[in-house]
Amino acid sequence: MTQATQRDEEPHDIGAAQQGDQQAFARLYQSHSGWIFGLCWRLAGGDRGLAEDWSQEAFIRAWNKLDQFQGDGSFAGWLRRITVNLALSDKRLKRSRVHLESLDASYEEGGYSHELAAPSPPWQGADQDLERAIAQLPERARIVLVLHSIEGYSHEEIAEATQMAVGSSKAQLHRARKLLQDWLNNE
Repeated sequence: MTQATQRDEEPHDIGAAQQGDQQAFARLYQSHSGWIFGLCWRLAGGDRGLAEDWSQEAFIRAWNKLDQFQGDGSFAGWLRRITVNLALSDKRLKRSRVHLESLDASYEEGGYSHELAAPSPPWQGADQDLERAIAQLPERARIVLVLHSIEGYSHEEIAEATQMAVGSSKAQLHRARKLLQDWLNNE
């Protein structure tokens, strides 16, 4: 099936899935799962397992909330919002848990450190260097870069989703671009 045919069939599949048709939802999943995984992979900083978990959870939430999709905007945009909200919410929860765990570990062990290996993107070729560089950005800078430059969010939308000031969003985007430029020019 061509992409044009898939787009033409999408409204029918959405309606059928809203009526409980699992095969229609499976077609929607097939049509959107690749780019949703890419979004999750970037937001997760190259953590493939976390990206897979978020992708799966995003589609579970979409299935459970499908009756809330009114068709006012695009299905892809609605699915993108579910995915971004899920990832950012999960990051906030994990940040709280990691902070508490690191306090416990520091107290018990007299301090600790760990290093993460550079993530390996699921893509091959020239895009791999860029994807690896994006994955290595500091978390806030990476999130702003992905949401603004790749997903097309405005700074106001990013500020609302991430609970940061608009100025901070702009500063993080500038930081991300500068770091990427420096890293890619030095390779």
